[in-house]
Amino acid sequence: MYFCGKTHINEIKKDFIIPCLLYLFAFFPKPNKKASGFILPTPGEDATRGFSLIGGGYYLAFNDYLDARLLGNIFTNGSYDLNLVSNYTKRYKYNGNLNLAYSSSRNGLEGTPQYEPQKNFHIGWTHSQNANARPGTTFSASVNAGTSNYFTVSAANGTYDTQAMLQNTMSSSISYGKVFGDGLFNLTSALTHSQETQNKTISLTLPQISLNMSTISPFVSKNSVGELKWYQRLTVGYSMQASNSVSTKENLLFASDGLRRFKNGFQHSVPVSLPFTVLKYLNFSSSVNYNERWYMQTINKRYIRRSSSDSIAIDTLDGFKRAGEYSLSTGFSTKLYATKQFKNLGGIKAIRHIITPTIGFSYKPDFSKSSYGYYKDQQYYVDDIRPGKSVPTGEYVKDYLGRIQKYSIFEQGIYGGPSSGEQASMNFSVDNNVELKVKSSKDTTGTGERKIPIIQGLTFSSSYNFVALEKKLAPISFSGRSQFTDKLGINFSGVFSPYAVDYIATTTGTGVNEITTYAYQEVDRYVWKDGKLPRLTNFTFSFDYSLNPEALKSRNKNMNNLKDQTNTQNRTQEQIDQLAAISRDPNAFVDFNIPWNFAFSYSFNYSNPLGVASTRSLTNTLNFNGDFNLTPKWKVQFTSGYDFKAKNISQTSFSIYRDLHCWDLSASWVPFGLYQSYSIDIKVKASVLQDLKLSKRKGYYTRY
Repeated sequence: MYFCGKTHINEIKKDFIIPCLLYLFAFFPKPNKKASGFILPTPGEDATRGFSLIGGGYYLAFNDYLDARLLGNIFTNGSYDLNLVSNYTKRYKYNGNLNLAYSSSRNGLEGTPQYEPQKNFHIGWTHSQNANARPGTTFSASVNAGTSNYFTVSAANGTYDTQAMLQNTMSSSISYGKVFGDGLFNLTSALTHSQETQNKTISLTLPQISLNMSTISPFVSKNSVGELKWYQRLTVGYSMQASNSVSTKENLLFASDGLRRFKNGFQHSVPVSLPFTVLKYLNFSSSVNYNERWYMQTINKRYIRRSSSDSIAIDTLDGFKRAGEYSLSTGFSTKLYATKQFKNLGGIKAIRHIITPTIGFSYKPDFSKSSYGYYKDQQYYVDDIRPGKSVPTGEYVKDYLGRIQKYSIFEQGIYGGPSSGEQASMNFSVDNNVELKVKSSKDTTGTGERKIPIIQGLTFSSSYNFVALEKKLAPISFSGRSQFTDKLGINFSGVFSPYAVDYIATTTGTGVNEITTYAYQEVDRYVWKDGKLPRLTNFTFSFDYSLNPEALKSRNKNMNNLKDQTNTQNRTQEQIDQLAAISRDPNAFVDFNIPWNFAFSYSFNYSNPLGVASTRSLTNTLNFNGDFNLTPKWKVQFTSGYDFKAKNISQTSFSIYRDLHCWDLSASWVPFGLYQSYSIDIKVKASVLQDLKLSKRKGYYTRY
């Protein structure tokens, strides 16, 4: 119904009445059921294709759950468009729509090459399934595919929709998922497509399949009772990925060799782990990871010497090839406790030191060895394109140490191939926690106690690579923290280098052009061989102090709540942005239940990679922030600081928040500095309506 000068609509059950200026203008009968019928076209004129009839056709009302429209456009120069649009739904099951379009367009004068018809098509399909329709099974589709010129040549099917005619990309996805085997297996598959309409490239994945099996304990029966035996702790998992994809030009997709352009493969992964305990306190964990890839194509490289530079010819070889690789790892950890009780040491009752040593070892063979057949030597061939004439010359590509270089026959595979080079390393760390047990001043009975953490997580860690050619021992890193009170906490970390630094002479050039330079360099010699301790190459120290510890607790609690709303893969972009903002800005979360807060932090960083004055760097910064409630609904926040190295005030900002019940009003202002700017936002609190907002801002990049 249509009304003139009315702010509401009056509905009559069986008829539409259209009043205008209080006089009856028209009366339309309204049937009680859908009916099929003709759709009248709209006459028009196109500067290129002549006079036209647009949007004419026939409407088919099959039932309340399925309908269709067959539409067409016709032009006097011989061009025409056809379009089939259908909508379908099944209550509580699924719904969707289908859009098929075909266009035959002529341009230019009759008899010229441009007058030949340009045939284009477009397919659109959306389908969604109700989550409760088939529990454990999902199916969805979003298809937007066709020839790149369809929207431009057909003028968006005669609609002259500028946004459709200017789109540069099209993409599609059809996905299916199923959980079966009492939840043991999870199968997902998808058909995907993407197009670049400007350069007419297309990428297809037909299909992408993933099968994952939950971890199982094969030696544990359903009727097992009591403590598990050591072998019953063995767990096995399995996952499989398969893909068949191609990236090519549109006109080459359906060429005679189009199928050879597809890259396909399978990847299987089987992780096996066995945790066990020895003598009650020694915890061991061993694991084996096996990966295997299946391909229908491999490559062969021919290196050819040329006068200007060497070139590489790559031949694709058909035939099934498998590539398996495995890695082994084992680890050990335990806890050591040391406690000292005090009787006459003021309020201190005891001190406890907890030491957690951890040692791990990992190994992976060198799969580039010729015995595996996964790698070939980089060999030179005769430069001759005649069949059978390009044969090896007996020369090989070598590195600066004279070693023959190799390449993987699977390097163009969709999942790559086994790694080269042997890997054998040991990692080790020691974690320390020290805490005091003191009398509680809040306990009136005189028997209450509380714990004060003195050192939390003081960890030293490093690793040793047994097969490295030099510098096998990695730098020794350490980190720790302490939270002496609810208001004060400190953090520190650093790195020690176990290698010595020498003043090295380097000579370049020859004869009269010979130049010798001297510079400090780290060498492959341990410092303790020179009677020295490892060098401190980096140290970071920071602390936070809050005059109102409840504000810090509130911020941490809200961060945890936001993290717990959903896992990372299912977070909305708004939740991700909120979490990032709260992490980097203490004032990003506004809590009107905290009437005031003032906190400051200090950070210090020392860096000296070579242990000499020329490579030393020092930075230290003081930051402070706070907020207070003007009224129960108004809050003011501020953030600033001081950079001691730059001897200048760091970025300063002020913010004002107003709680408008279902709405929020916020304003922020950076009064000076490089990022001088302001912003004002009014938005709905509900997360599902976050796009409903009014913003006014002036960025730092627009102030000139």
